[in-house]
Amino acid sequence: MSEQIKQAVQEAYGKIAREGGSCCGDGSPLLQLTSRREDVAKGIGYDEDDLAAAPEGANLGLGCGNPTAIASLKPGDTVLDLGSGGGFDCFLASRQVGPEGKVIGVDMTDEMLLKARENAAKGGFANVEFRKGDIEALPVESGSVDVIISNCVLNLVPDKRKAFAEMFRVLRPGGRIAVSDIVLDGELSQAVLDNMAAYTACAAGAIRKEIYRDWLEESGFREVAFPSLQDASSLLACAADDTTQRMLAGVPVESLRGIVLSAQIAAWK
Repeated sequence: MSEQIKQAVQEAYGKIAREGGSCCGDGSPLLQLTSRREDVAKGIGYDEDDLAAAPEGANLGLGCGNPTAIASLKPGDTVLDLGSGGGFDCFLASRQVGPEGKVIGVDMTDEMLLKARENAAKGGFANVEFRKGDIEALPVESGSVDVIISNCVLNLVPDKRKAFAEMFRVLRPGGRIAVSDIVLDGELSQAVLDNMAAYTACAAGAIRKEIYRDWLEESGFREVAFPSLQDASSLLACAADDTTQRMLAGVPVESLRGIVLSAQIAAWK
């Protein structure tokens, strides 16, 4: 089942990278799609400066928050972005850590890696590197990272306990995570849980916030906090708009309202 999930995620997000879709559009026309992506980004915490700082095409409209806003990045930090997509958050982090810092993006989808590397070259980001890898087995040296960020990706990982253990492994002592993700405050119906399209649309793979906290603490993290918890209905309504309506495959957004939340999550090693 785990490999089936990963294959479905790769196919869904590979298609977005190839064809230009997002959570809010099918890629046509381009000007309309770009505007919709910017609207989504502003709605989840990015500002005009953030949008201007990244190369065109880096913002794919796939996030559920702005992890760089809570990461408190400093010049010289080494930052790891899990599920880096087109590189948007990596490029924002690059601006904050400066030339003496480093940003590593990890993604398992070839099309996303290609897009991110093209964006990095286009924007001249010399301190950003993209690696192909699985979050459950990170291609990153132990104890080498100051801050881990991630944006609406960990809910897609089949074995979250293994992912959290890997995150703990690669962090330096005193390192921290600043993650935007989807969590649950309640139970999803079995129909949603069994729906692979709902999984790739960031609903069915989410776990309850209490379990999220417990599993992070089991992995060794301390001071686990949820600085922000917001109903994700607006994001889900956007997803139900067109492109990812076929991802949600008819699951009513109303059935997820109040249960599926957009969360900021912070913790320390």
